[in-house]
Amino acid sequence: MRLLNSYVLSAVSGAVWGFLTMIVIGVTLTLITGELAIPQVGAAALAAALGALFTHLWEGKTASIGQKYAPAAIILLTLLAATFGAPFALPLSVEPLWQLIALVSFVAVTFWANRQTLDGTPKGSLTRYEKEVIFLRVAKGFGFVVFTVMVALPFYVMVMTSLKSQQQLLGNPLDLSIDLSGGLSGMFRSYIELFTQFNFGTYLTVSAIVSVATVILTLLFSVPGAYAVSRLNFPGRSWMSRSVLLIYMVPAIVLVIPLYAVFSQLGLRNSLTGLLIVYPATTIPVALYMLQGYFKGLPAELEEAGLMDGLSRLGVILKITLPLSLPALASVSLYVFMIAWNEFLFAFMFLDDPDIFTLSRGVVSLNSSEVPRQHLMAGAVIATVPVLCIFLWFERFLVQGLTAGSVKG
Repeated sequence: MRLLNSYVLSAVSGAVWGFLTMIVIGVTLTLITGELAIPQVGAAALAAALGALFTHLWEGKTASIGQKYAPAAIILLTLLAATFGAPFALPLSVEPLWQLIALVSFVAVTFWANRQTLDGTPKGSLTRYEKEVIFLRVAKGFGFVVFTVMVALPFYVMVMTSLKSQQQLLGNPLDLSIDLSGGLSGMFRSYIELFTQFNFGTYLTVSAIVSVATVILTLLFSVPGAYAVSRLNFPGRSWMSRSVLLIYMVPAIVLVIPLYAVFSQLGLRNSLTGLLIVYPATTIPVALYMLQGYFKGLPAELEEAGLMDGLSRLGVILKITLPLSLPALASVSLYVFMIAWNEFLFAFMFLDDPDIFTLSRGVVSLNSSEVPRQHLMAGAVIATVPVLCIFLWFERFLVQGLTAGSVKG
């Protein structure tokens, strides 16, 4: 009975990995081949549980190479035996290469997951800490896989749909494999038609102009405001420092109706000027909040030395504070750019002229029965990829800017 704890936990963790991995690989196989795969999750859980048991049994410095890798063979043989050679409920004649790749992937992933989960786990009765280690490893891996699938699967469907023709989508909506029979021009037909027939080049240009202008206007107002709050003494300083984010307590849908009425009377509706008033008004508060925390973390002695050397307050900001604040400025710029690039509500309410549509507004204009679905997905890809690339490129600045100033010393 002393061996019960470790082996039960090994089997349970293995069953979880087998269940999860089979679902992910089965869905992926369906999307890639267009054939409806029905993953045998019960058999997969059983195979992975047996693999985990033997992984735990033969783990240790004295285990031979054969004992270390034998659980992979056990997983494979158990899965094939329990499913009668059809782990995805597909005949062997249907996409045999992809089925083989899926099977090998399942065995490799579950074998690796079992080893990582049970690494260093003693045999026999486990302490509470040792049980929690196994639980946390499984929970962390489970969460990572689930959230990765939640992000990657819709993006994959979006990209593959954009590369299909109308006939292919109507013939087999589940077939999201890459078809090279029509060449590159046939594969990217939807993207070519978006720029030649649906004015997407203009949408991209307008979104880029509006987003960059929003970043510039936001920094022009938020930098001196954040500096004043963090460095200067004036009446109401503490109240202003604590209340800059109050605007986010009001939902945007509540603001858009009065703004629509006011902008219509002032002639600012259906113009980019209106957007360049609204967007900075919604981004300046959060930029103030982020920058004031960073400015407070900068050594005040450096600025005092600059003032003693004859620099004006503006010179201190330009020559000392801003160069030291580049990570925070980069993170704020990236954050504001992403907000302006993806904003939809105000653009949808204020813009009626297709010649000045932003990208998000232009994508929505494709959502009609007259526009094929692949064009809508291609527009979504065009709207997503640029900001995704920018985010991945400047991610390190975003992390530095968000954490800088959080610890003073």
